[in-house]
Amino acid sequence: MMSEDETPEDIQTLPLDGWHRAQGARMVPFAGYEMPIQYEGIVAEHEWTRNHAGLFDVSHMGQLLLSGPDLDAAVEAVLPIDLSTLKLGRQRYSLLLDENGGVLDDLMVSRWPEHLYLVVNGATKWDDIGHLREHLPDDITLNHLEDRALLALQGPEAVDALARHTKGEQSLSDLTFMTFGQFTIAGHDVTIARAGYTGEDGFEISVAADAVEEVAALLCGEPEVKPIGLGARDSLRLEAGLPLYGHDLSPDTSPIEAGLVFGINKRRRSPVDQGGGGYPGAERINREIVEGTSRKWVGLALDGRLPAREGAEIFAGDTQVGTVTSGGFSPTLGHPIAIGYVDAAHAEIDTALEVQVRNKRLPARVAKMPFVQHRYFRGS
Repeated sequence: MMSEDETPEDIQTLPLDGWHRAQGARMVPFAGYEMPIQYEGIVAEHEWTRNHAGLFDVSHMGQLLLSGPDLDAAVEAVLPIDLSTLKLGRQRYSLLLDENGGVLDDLMVSRWPEHLYLVVNGATKWDDIGHLREHLPDDITLNHLEDRALLALQGPEAVDALARHTKGEQSLSDLTFMTFGQFTIAGHDVTIARAGYTGEDGFEISVAADAVEEVAALLCGEPEVKPIGLGARDSLRLEAGLPLYGHDLSPDTSPIEAGLVFGINKRRRSPVDQGGGGYPGAERINREIVEGTSRKWVGLALDGRLPAREGAEIFAGDTQVGTVTSGGFSPTLGHPIAIGYVDAAHAEIDTALEVQVRNKRLPARVAKMPFVQHRYFRGS
């Protein structure tokens, strides 16, 4: 998992590094950090999260706080987001794009009082910070919250386990998907968002780095909760049909061919004189919204037990029509699944294709995503 330009000296440790090792984690280099890939096993951890609650350490992610005059206008010049509709206490998915509409990163944006709070991918956070500082006006302040850690508690029993330890002006159960609030856990101030990267109901908890071990230990002391590693995080997000930056998204992909048109908020798709455009790559993206794209990001269900991995070629007859960007075995479904880009003519659901794996052509069909239904809590 170490990138070609990383060396062992470049690898950093998370605030919970010692705690992970004490829990029996197997650590691997990922996104510039030593991170836990598994504790008792990927499949067991995957299934535990689906049925109970798993605690993931995602402190490698970048937490950024933006403030300054005319902040919304400044950020809308960089992101295709409509901040006029992002209310206090809510968060939204967005994209950092280059001038050609290629994806530099995907991220979350939250409306704090007088601030915007961004969570960006760990592998790209330094590039993201440089890009934002270059493209935002000088009077916009960008604070990288390096003294904060980030935990994700995911699964159907997460709310019960977390509620036992949270205090605040609102109840944890009042949060719905993509909202957040301020709470305390064991006397520590935390920001908790009801969101995650598994397709399950769950929460992301921003906490001071010097308090994260106490919070992690408290949560894992609950009978519903176990620590979960990167391996299960990847298999869960794959079943949920969620893209991973650097694999399914890159500067070579546009949001439209990746099926992320929802990340281009409605007003930003309008002509410039109606409040649309005005962000990098807008011309290409608005054209693709109308005209479509030559390839599309699709899900694939494969026969047998042999998984297709990133880079596997996708065929229709003797013609290569695409490439797998992520793939693996689905513990929930009991067969391999994959996601990748195929020519638009072969992107319809149930289209029969083949995937080249270990010199074999494996039967596959285009499948509806998510592969496993999302269980986000949107209110009663």
